Amino acid sequence: MGTDGEKQLRGFYRLSFYLALVLLLWERASAQTRYSVPEEVRVGTVVGNVAKDLGLDLSSLTDRRFRAVSGNEEAIFEVNQNNGALYVHKHIDREQLCQGSGACVMELKILVENPLEIHYISVEITDVNDHSPTFPEKEQTFEIAEHTLPGRRFQLHTARDPDAGMNSIRTYTLTANEHFEINVRQSDAGKIPFLVLKKMLDREQKDKHTLIVTAVDGGKPQKSGVLNVTVLVLDSNDNRPTFNQETYEISIKENIQIGTTIFRLNATDPDEGSNGEIEYRFGKTVKKSVSDTFELDKLTGDIKVKGLVDYEQNDVYELDIDASDKGTPPLSRECRVIIKIIDVNDNSPEIEVTSLSNSVP
Repeated sequence: MGTDGEKQLRGFYRLSFYLALVLLLWERASAQTRYSVPEEVRVGTVVGNVAKDLGLDLSSLTDRRFRAVSGNEEAIFEVNQNNGALYVHKHIDREQLCQGSGACVMELKILVENPLEIHYISVEITDVNDHSPTFPEKEQTFEIAEHTLPGRRFQLHTARDPDAGMNSIRTYTLTANEHFEINVRQSDAGKIPFLVLKKMLDREQKDKHTLIVTAVDGGKPQKSGVLNVTVLVLDSNDNRPTFNQETYEISIKENIQIGTTIFRLNATDPDEGSNGEIEYRFGKTVKKSVSDTFELDKLTGDIKVKGLVDYEQNDVYELDIDASDKGTPPLSRECRVIIKIIDVNDNSPEIEVTSLSNSVP
C-alpha cells in the first residue's frame, strides 16, 4: 500500500507541474500583441517594435537569439535583432494568403532564450483595392422571342473580385436603353446580376440589341469590369402579308394567247423565316368562269391566261386573291384584281337580205 501511495503522490505532483505550465503558456497567449499592416507594402516596411511592446531588453536581443517563427515555409515577417522591430520580409498579397472577405490574420511566435520565453503575436493583413472586377467571359448572348412579356429575367455572368470588404463588388450597372434594366440579387455566393425585360421587343423595329454591363467595386478610386451583352430578337408571326393597294385594275385584249402572264402580285411580310413566306390562292368565293379562264401561281403571284378569253361572253372578271404566310397559325390578307376585256374585231358581219317585192307566181 505504501508503494502505491507514493506512486499516486508522484503522479499528483507531475500533473500539477503540467497544469502550471499550461496556465503559464495560456496567460502569455492571452496577452497576445496584435499588429496591422496593409497588403502590397514595400519589403522592409516596419510593422511595429515587438521587443519594446513585449518589454524585452533591447541590448540582450542578440545574445538571447531573439527571432520570429511562423507556420509558413517562407517567412513573410522577420525581426531585427538590433532594434527589436518587426518588418515585412516578403511581398504580401492578401488574396494569396487568405480567401474570402473575413479577417486575414498571421500568427507568429517570438522566441528568446536564456531563459526561454515564448510570446505570441498576430498581424492582420488589411486589404487594398488592387484588383478590378472580372467576368468569366467577355461576351454573353441571349435569344429572346419578340412576344416575351415584360418582367422576364435572364441571369448574367457573375463578376469576381478577390478583394475584400468595401473593395469587393458593390453593384452592377447597365447602359441606358429602352427595353432592359438590371436587377441584382444577394446570395451566399455574392451579388448575382439579372437582365430584366421592361418593354416588349419588336423584331421588325430592331432585331439586335447591344448592351454593356459594368461591375463596380467599392474601392477609392473605384475599379470596374465590363461584360458585352447581345440580345438577338427571335421572330413571332405578328404581321400579316400586305399588298400595296386593295384593288388592281388591268385590261387585256380578248385575243390574248393562252399561257400569257398578264399580272404579278407582290405581297410583303416583314416577319422572318416561314412567318414571312407568302403563298397566293384564289378566294373561296371565286367563280368557276374565273378559274377556267385564269390561273394563279401560288409562289410567284403570277396571273396567267388559262382558257379562251371572249369579250362577247364576258367583258370583265373579278378575282379575289388571298396572300397567306406560313406561320402558326397563318395570317392572310385579301386583294381584288379586276380584269377588263378589250373587244377586238374578231366577228364577221352578218348580212340578212329581205325582199320587198311580191313574189311572182
